[in-house]
Amino acid sequence: MMSRSTIVALAFAAGAAIFAFTPGLSTIAQRAVGIGPQSKRAISTKPSAPEPISGFLSMSDEQIKLAQIDLVDVGPAAIAKRLVVPGSVVPDANLVAHVSVKLSGTVAELRKNIGEDVAKDEVVAVLESREVADAKSEYLAAKLTNDLQQDLSTRDKTLWDSRVGTEQQYLRSRNAAAQTEMRVKIARQKLLALGLGEREITAVPEAPEASLRRQDVRSPISGRVAERKVELGTAVGRDSLETELFVVVDLSRVWVELSVASSDLPLIKEGQSVKISARGLADTTIGKIVFVSPLVDKDTRTARVVTEISNPDQAWRPGSFVTAGIVLDEQTVAVAVPATAIQKLDGQPIVFVRTKDGFEKRNVVVGESEDQAVEIVSGLTPGEAIAATNTFPLKAELSKLRDED
Repeated sequence: MMSRSTIVALAFAAGAAIFAFTPGLSTIAQRAVGIGPQSKRAISTKPSAPEPISGFLSMSDEQIKLAQIDLVDVGPAAIAKRLVVPGSVVPDANLVAHVSVKLSGTVAELRKNIGEDVAKDEVVAVLESREVADAKSEYLAAKLTNDLQQDLSTRDKTLWDSRVGTEQQYLRSRNAAAQTEMRVKIARQKLLALGLGEREITAVPEAPEASLRRQDVRSPISGRVAERKVELGTAVGRDSLETELFVVVDLSRVWVELSVASSDLPLIKEGQSVKISARGLADTTIGKIVFVSPLVDKDTRTARVVTEISNPDQAWRPGSFVTAGIVLDEQTVAVAVPATAIQKLDGQPIVFVRTKDGFEKRNVVVGESEDQAVEIVSGLTPGEAIAATNTFPLKAELSKLRDED
């Protein structure tokens, strides 16, 4: 006789068979015994995508290039503490020439116009002057007389040495030669005062007669014509007054005049380095202080400080307003990065370090900063390559991955 447990097992198996093969029975009942159709989710065999590693962004070299992300190697840099003051560009006073004349005459030629380049000793204008003609004529007469008298003096000396002539005749001849020589020197000094150069004076005896009344006006320096103050036919030198013809400026070097508050003057010294920048100019330049005024303006309570900067391409134009950063203290830090490399995530400064597969987010601690350079106290090692530009899209992509997680 079968036991009770055997009878129960046989009954369960028979019921399960009826549910599995009898049409119309509840699907739920079939699932209850594990023989009905399973849900799509239960039988899905599609593998899930791997979860991204937090803080890593995968990017190839080509993608980095397309994203215009510049890479830089971090390392030591100088971080300076600066005093920022306003200023303006002015011509170097040593490189400005006022081309003027004192002799009376009229402007016969103008060989240079405003804005044109000139070389040192180049002729910029030609004058016609009776005063010049008189001075040249006087010089020619004095020179001719002197040449003759020198010959006579030499002859009388020869006669005296030969005991043919008298001593009295020789002494009179020598005295006359000395006087004529002095007249030549005086006439020559007049020509120099009128603006003639050594070569021009030497060429006067051989010059054509028509050139005696003409006077070349030359530029004393190389540069550009900043102003032209006369026209053709203008009368100059009237009433023995000086007449200015041109202003020539050499802008290869300029000054920057700064206004420094009296309270900051103890920090300023000649020779200090100054960083000059201006709105509209991408480049900056470095100059040095050449003058600190001992006087303070009674109205503004500021002092004039002059900085000298090189200006080979003439990008710094006189009259422009600039911002100057006077270096008060400078130190070299072990690791510095461009300011554009730093982003903030959850209030924490981060940079993106280049890896073989892309970029790694790296938390950093920042220290001193200067303009576009920031000291990194910890978080980076010298020599590591980081993203220096266009780092905001990297931050946005990293934030997007975090939100999806």
